[in-house]
Amino acid sequence: MPELPEVETVRRGLLPHLEGARIARVQINRPDLRWPLPVDLMQVLTGATVTALRRRSKYLLADLEGRGTVLWHLGMSGRMLVEGAGLAGFHRDPGIHARHDHVVLTTDAGTTVTFNDARRFGMVDLIREGASHPLLDHLGPEPFDPVFTPAYLQAAFAGRRVPVKQALLDQRIVAGLGNIYVSESLWRAGIDPRRAAGRIGAARIAVLVGHVRDVLTDAIAAGGSSLRDHRQASGELGYFQHSFRVYDRAGQPCLRDGCGGTIARIVQSGRSSFYCPACQR
Repeated sequence: MPELPEVETVRRGLLPHLEGARIARVQINRPDLRWPLPVDLMQVLTGATVTALRRRSKYLLADLEGRGTVLWHLGMSGRMLVEGAGLAGFHRDPGIHARHDHVVLTTDAGTTVTFNDARRFGMVDLIREGASHPLLDHLGPEPFDPVFTPAYLQAAFAGRRVPVKQALLDQRIVAGLGNIYVSESLWRAGIDPRRAAGRIGAARIAVLVGHVRDVLTDAIAAGGSSLRDHRQASGELGYFQHSFRVYDRAGQPCLRDGCGGTIARIVQSGRSSFYCPACQR
């Protein structure tokens, strides 16, 4: 499932092609994905001008002038593909089949933006002008938000007995973090993913906040992680997976200088956690 860096990478790739553009034509090839599409989606999108393209947590949001906002979630295999004459560096992988093109937008500049989703776990919805959306209502601050401070996280963790890994995956505490980047952040901070969130001291929380931001910054710069389906809007793979220090490295040596430990895999809340028992405490 795409996490914050993958969605932010897609947003940045779409930005020059959608923000400020008028959607001239809309093609919708099926009535539903994970959930039914809004019945008036084509009507709302056709002729609309995109005033801003934003990201909130793991969602893409396209603000439409006077028509509300389109909410996108990529699901497990969703991709936003940009194609058009004169777009150097953009290509469509032959393995991305057109039969999975579910929503196709054509701008007045002749650029097409296609939502392709082979497994159909993604979603598209409308947020009406002036309204909110239940998927966004209870999200916590973004990791790069000035509100996400060591003091904030310490207060959010206070008294919590749940493992810190689980707490960081709670979107009500911090929005956008997923399994990969929490594992990488905890390794950098030297914190055992099993440790109770409420038993982590202020100094270690301050270190953790810094590493969360550093890991996400590095991942965005690398175009995200392509483990199976993620592609940038240009069609290129992300390559942060080549920088994993702990995720998916069970049985391999810990890469921390002087550690000498071996990366272990455990299951927490149904998800794989990777950590070094020797240096994460």
